[in-house]
Amino acid sequence: MRQCTGCREMKSKKEMIRVLRTVEEEIVLDATGKKNGRGAYICRSLDCLEKAMKTKGLERSLKQAIPQEVYENLKKEFETIDQQ
Repeated sequence: MRQCTGCREMKSKKEMIRVLRTVEEEIVLDATGKKNGRGAYICRSLDCLEKAMKTKGLERSLKQAIPQEVYENLKKEFETIDQQ
């Protein structure tokens, strides 16, 4: 079980998307859930991403400040996931 950084609900790992901070300090979505780095989990909804942005839940979980352009890229990737 993992906790969503947006809504704070506990769900299984397969129901969530992992946001990863790589060794190179990049913030990316980890579709496989197996890449190396520090991870945070978010439900598969744009609402939870927006809540995590507003409360800075992702920044706390990843222990790094996240630039606005990274949030914009994450939003675009979430929108493509929502359409699938």
